[in-house]
Amino acid sequence: MRFMSALPILIFAICSMVIGYRYYSAFLAAKVMTLDDTRITPAHRLYDGQNYHPMSRWVLFGHHFAAIAGAGPLIGPVLAAQFGWAPGLLWLVVGVVMGGAVHDFVILSASVRRDGKSLAEIARSEVNPFAGFTALLAILFIVVIALAGLGLAVVNALERSSWGTFTIAVTIPLALFMGFYMFRWRPGAQRSGTIIGVIGLILAVIVGRYIPGSFLEPWFTFSRGQLTFLLAAYGFVASVLPVWMLLCPRDYLSSYMKIGTVAALAFGVFLVAPHIQMPAFTQFVAGGGPIIPGKVFPFCFITIACGAISGFHSLVSSGTTPKMLDKESDARPIAYGAMLCEGFVGVMAFIAVLSLAPADYFAINVPPDRFTGLGMQVSELPELSRAVGEEVAGRTGGAVSLAVGMAHVFANIPGLRGLMAYWYHFAIMFEALFILTTIDAGTRIARFLLQEFLGKFYRPMEKADWAPGAAIASFLVVGAWGYFIHTGTIGTIWPMFGIANQLLAAMALSIGTTVIIRSGKVRYAWVTLGPLAFVATTTLTAGWLTITDNFLPQARAAATPALRFQNYLNASLTGVMMVCIILTIGNCVFRWFELLGGRATPATTTADTAS
Repeated sequence: MRFMSALPILIFAICSMVIGYRYYSAFLAAKVMTLDDTRITPAHRLYDGQNYHPMSRWVLFGHHFAAIAGAGPLIGPVLAAQFGWAPGLLWLVVGVVMGGAVHDFVILSASVRRDGKSLAEIARSEVNPFAGFTALLAILFIVVIALAGLGLAVVNALERSSWGTFTIAVTIPLALFMGFYMFRWRPGAQRSGTIIGVIGLILAVIVGRYIPGSFLEPWFTFSRGQLTFLLAAYGFVASVLPVWMLLCPRDYLSSYMKIGTVAALAFGVFLVAPHIQMPAFTQFVAGGGPIIPGKVFPFCFITIACGAISGFHSLVSSGTTPKMLDKESDARPIAYGAMLCEGFVGVMAFIAVLSLAPADYFAINVPPDRFTGLGMQVSELPELSRAVGEEVAGRTGGAVSLAVGMAHVFANIPGLRGLMAYWYHFAIMFEALFILTTIDAGTRIARFLLQEFLGKFYRPMEKADWAPGAAIASFLVVGAWGYFIHTGTIGTIWPMFGIANQLLAAMALSIGTTVIIRSGKVRYAWVTLGPLAFVATTTLTAGWLTITDNFLPQARAAATPALRFQNYLNASLTGVMMVCIILTIGNCVFRWFELLGGRATPATTTADTAS
């Protein structure tokens, strides 16, 4: 059997993204959002030295990329490989150029023109207070589900893996040390702090090799329940500690890891030219897949969320980034460019896992009892398990199969053979750093949102620096996503995560369309209306099918009351998210007709009056 080389896929993705940035983003900047460097940005106009602080273009690019690039572009494409390489590749490339990057750019530009307001606040001011409330409620639900989906990938990857757990555990005191070193002991010493951090990461992987079989192995071998508790504890601590102590140094470290590892993987693909062993379309495009239930439409488009289009990014584009933008023209490389980089991460993860034999891919991502019913015969899996130093079959969640695929590419580079175990655990650390960056940042965002919501009933709760309120809100948030990790599976949580994330993207696109129409650019509203129509249609369809064909049948067939309750809860939460988004989009559509009918005045932004 002849296989296709990965090089054409890689070249197609790179060329499409370069052309999209060169021409389409320039059109958006000049014609749609009309970026103007003579306008004073909030970073200068509202400067306070803390939240509002102008940053250089590339420093802010690093912060923005580290904040948006979580585990989604790694895990989503891996799971979507169930359908074959063609659907996922087209969605990753077309989706990121025409949808995801547009989504991020429009929301960032809109927030900059409105003093760095959050997405919910933009909805409140641009649409109406009810839309702002439903947006806030939807965002809170969506962030919790998203964190559960990402956290589950970490738990499944580290279960029974003392080497991987040790490596990740070391990164926490390492980040704390870097925080004190760069911000307290030697302020501004970023170069030496970076060198210490990178050396520490490499040593963690090398030393971890000797943990299995040693007296330390029991100290770093945990069950799924124990890992869930430890992850929740980390999320709580990271949420309440000052940002300089843990959050910032971990983001700083992970940004080097993310960009460096993806660049190395791209170089490895060019050098090795691995064969794509997965067919263009598998037998599961019509449904019945063992990883993601449902047909390729609509489920491929919610399985691959981050990397193509991600609603979570709207929280960053209307959060910290607009408060630090030095000039409006920087929004183009920071928002549109960073999203293209995330799309490229997704393509590289996709290529890495497509290089595995299909039977080996399914053997890793499907529980052993279900894999036996597929009638597939593994080819290289026993050898792969021996090479990486641990059993990889039945390690669901996507993280392990991606690590095996990445290690397989690296180990085939001339001169690096025999190091596959190190490459595998390096890849596990790489993925976990991606995820933990999202876990700690996402938990803090959710904590702020919850405090804002609870502050409507008890005023002190809305103060972000009130320690009791921060602790209570953080505990509730980590308890919520920890519960879903403990009781869910990748087949239930990841579709919920994809639905939640894409629903948030649809909401952000509808708000972005309102902003464009209110600015008098009706003729350009298609740039957000097109992605909005596709994302809303696919996601609402997927949500309905997930409730009727997955959660409710499983609830009726549940063997225990606890399992029945869990499925009814999943169905209810999915329904609540869908209703919130439908109400928000409906309010936006009503607002459009008001504007087009001349019953409302165009927007006057703070930037217009202050420029």
